[in-house]
Amino acid sequence: MSKFVDFLLDESVGEAQLPKGDTWSIHKFGGTCVGTSERIQNVANIVVKDESERKLVVVSAMSKVTDMMYDLINKAQARDDSYVVALDAVLEKHKSTAIDLLEGDDLTIFLARLSQDISNLKAMLRAISIAGHATESFSDFVVGHGELWSAELLSAVIRKSGLACACMDTREVLVVNPTSSNQVDPDYLESGIRLEKWYSNNSSDIIVATGFIATTPQNIPTTLKRDGSDFSAAIMGALFRARQVTIWTDVDGVYSADPRKVSEAVILKKLSYQEAWEMSYFGANVLHPRTIIPVMKYDIPIVIRNIFNLSAPGTKICRPDGSENEDGQRLDSPVKGFATIDNLALVNVEGTGMAGVPGTASAIFAAVKDVGANVIMISQASSEHSVCFAVPEKEVKAVAAALEVRFRQALDAGRLSQIAVIPNCSILAAVGQKMASTPGVSATLFNALAKANINIRAIAQGCSEYNVTVVLKREDCIKALRAVHSRFYLSRTTIAMGIIGPGLIGRTLLDQLSEQAAALKEKFNIDLRVMGITGSSTMVLSHMGIDLSIWRDLQKEQGEKADMQKFVQHVHGNHFIPNTVIVDCTADSFVASHYYDWLRRGIHVITPNKKANSGPLEQYLKLRTLQRQSYTHYFYEATVGAGLPIISTLQGLLETGDKIMRIEGIFSGTLSYIFNNFVGERTFSDVVKEAKDAGYTEPDPRDDLSGSDVARKVIILARECGLKLELSDIPVKSLVPDQLKDSISADEFMQQLPQYDQDWSNQRQEAEAAGEVLRYVGVVDVVNGKGTVELRRYKKDHPFAQLCGSDNIIAFSTQRYEKQPLIVRGPGAGAEVTAGGIFSDVLRLASYLGAPS
Repeated sequence: MSKFVDFLLDESVGEAQLPKGDTWSIHKFGGTCVGTSERIQNVANIVVKDESERKLVVVSAMSKVTDMMYDLINKAQARDDSYVVALDAVLEKHKSTAIDLLEGDDLTIFLARLSQDISNLKAMLRAISIAGHATESFSDFVVGHGELWSAELLSAVIRKSGLACACMDTREVLVVNPTSSNQVDPDYLESGIRLEKWYSNNSSDIIVATGFIATTPQNIPTTLKRDGSDFSAAIMGALFRARQVTIWTDVDGVYSADPRKVSEAVILKKLSYQEAWEMSYFGANVLHPRTIIPVMKYDIPIVIRNIFNLSAPGTKICRPDGSENEDGQRLDSPVKGFATIDNLALVNVEGTGMAGVPGTASAIFAAVKDVGANVIMISQASSEHSVCFAVPEKEVKAVAAALEVRFRQALDAGRLSQIAVIPNCSILAAVGQKMASTPGVSATLFNALAKANINIRAIAQGCSEYNVTVVLKREDCIKALRAVHSRFYLSRTTIAMGIIGPGLIGRTLLDQLSEQAAALKEKFNIDLRVMGITGSSTMVLSHMGIDLSIWRDLQKEQGEKADMQKFVQHVHGNHFIPNTVIVDCTADSFVASHYYDWLRRGIHVITPNKKANSGPLEQYLKLRTLQRQSYTHYFYEATVGAGLPIISTLQGLLETGDKIMRIEGIFSGTLSYIFNNFVGERTFSDVVKEAKDAGYTEPDPRDDLSGSDVARKVIILARECGLKLELSDIPVKSLVPDQLKDSISADEFMQQLPQYDQDWSNQRQEAEAAGEVLRYVGVVDVVNGKGTVELRRYKKDHPFAQLCGSDNIIAFSTQRYEKQPLIVRGPGAGAEVTAGGIFSDVLRLASYLGAPS
């Protein structure tokens, strides 16, 4: 490299000086860009329209031609005479392309050259066929013709537009030295001398050069191996000290992740040289690292552009200036992209005898080298107790066998405990230059994986901090890629939602989500996507998110038979969103029985359904234990008091160390309405009928009057306080007369209820005479470890006596609030407030997952 620098600094080489610097722009067009006559004409148009003062264009062979040329050699070596027919196909492809593009002398000259080349190739292939073998230089010479022909075609088309254009056979200029690793090292000094000589005889402001091919110092034809055309363009950029190297391809640029795996991957506007280097190592569709080396020395930017979408600005690879917010990312996002490598296996060599023994790692990797395996990643703890590394799965058997042989004595003696192979692995790498100066990147990465319920097998991070690499199970790789991409790119809180029960509460919630989703995304970066809605008979699913403005129509038109297993699998597993929440808007114990499994699978649960938290104590305790031990959240604010903050208030008191003595409250909006309106001369049955007609009661008012709903709320609060009570432990004062409990219909109940009005009137009058009112309450007596549901009398100045409508009121008596209880009061019934309570839990989940508070 130093010779090259010295040479470029020396402007005295050669008589006719090659003008260097920003006046030159370099373009490289791959095989797909010049695959047909129309595409070659398109390339010529792009070159002609480029306003650079001078330009050099590097071209590959027409698409599939390089493969056709290698096939010719293989057929000839195999003494398969069909190489003659295959060579005729090569001739015809280029001849028909030339006829499409050229005319007159240009066409005549090209066809004559093509005919001569084909004749020479036929003789050479015949010689190979006779010998049954082709040397590498013979093969490289044959294969290089594809580039020569496309360069001559393109230069002729450019000249046809009236511009001067020279055609460069880069074997006259680029000199490379083969290395032992099937690569080549450019000889910049000699190449510079030859370029000056070539330019003095072929000076032109437009040059079309062959990519991929070069020569050795002994003038033997060779190639630049993998990604050779890109490499050619970069070398030329350095030799010319060009303003920019543009690599034209068939994609819009470099993506933040493989768009086939992450549908919301974005095009990166800028990458540093180091970032492009790292991502290319991990298989991303970026330049080969060696392509970057020649231009990096002189800060020459490389731009990746899509020839089929000229409106796309592409990706610029350059030295970062650190002053701009690129790619539309949040300013705090230091990760540029993610890449994966599949089909790997981990090899773990461990044992106490490794610690402090020099040469152990050297011996391990010498054994790996001896079997020709490629080590993708290495991880070793500072204790030196184990060395872990990843190799391609197809090579792991040979590696393990070699290690078993090499360390047989150490294994037998117990100095090494095992050589373990973990198959079916993948690597996920996060790449970004700003990672080096940003604390917490690894924490964020691992947190995103943990929240997606993904286990990490091994970790590696270089001291440069340009990438963090993790090894995962192969089946978790795409999910992991989507999880981390979502965390750093989409939003901190892109959440997939599944709504169960689109009844009154469920559909109200869906309407609220529809109204607020856009504002939440814009203001708070919370991206809520309802991926599925299911009722008891039909469900509707979407891969990108249901349009909530028309969800009712979609359910009618696209609804399919409800299937809970399929529904959950779709919402949780078949998309790019790592965070999943299921919202159960039913009162169904069967649905509630699935919560444990959902939480175990990493699915968050939000619900107003009381059945899980008031069901059998053993199942409740199991559910809460799992929730506390996992990264998944279980929110159920709306199970008590609809949208009122009763559960969260109680949890806040407990978490801050307060001691709960007693919770007493009116928990039923229906019964609150009934007793608030049971005044004056009104009868009890009239008030119940009014509540039923207003929609405050269940279809059968006995469901409310029985007190069972209040009992469930009492048991939920009791268990929050740590009381291990079953629902059957709560004595409940039912307001349904014994004679009307079971044997009659709801209509018959309403018809017969007036028979008991006198009893109710007597109770009310007794209370009024004492200056009191009747209220139906639930009580959690934490001190004595019990709960009750009963009808009580309260003085008219008591807060419980001053309610109106269907309001709930709950009083918390605690050590801190002993003399004056903490009161929570507000609407405790109705679809709007209940759905609002659920929505509040959804936003609470979003804040737990990282949304701004």
